[in-house]
Amino acid sequence: MRDFSRLTRPIQKMPAFVRAALAGAKLTSAYRARPAYQQNDYLSWINRAKLPRTKQKRLEEMLADLRRGDRYMGMPYRAGKKRNTG
Repeated sequence: MRDFSRLTRPIQKMPAFVRAALAGAKLTSAYRARPAYQQNDYLSWINRAKLPRTKQKRLEEMLADLRRGDRYMGMPYRAGKKRNTG
């Protein structure tokens, strides 16, 4: 579980349709592996859409990013190594 305590933006709740889409696409693990800010940003981006078709389009873009593994909201992304701070 990611640490959301350091986020400065409001923490977003995951809508049921997003949870179902992640599970159906078998991408829940890929989503949970992303940093907390990315998880929150994806949900905020999807939730801000006013039209259902826009929400669906954004959800599909998130799923495509997660499938590829090297994109975050359309931008290049490379998973970093966890730092040992102790």
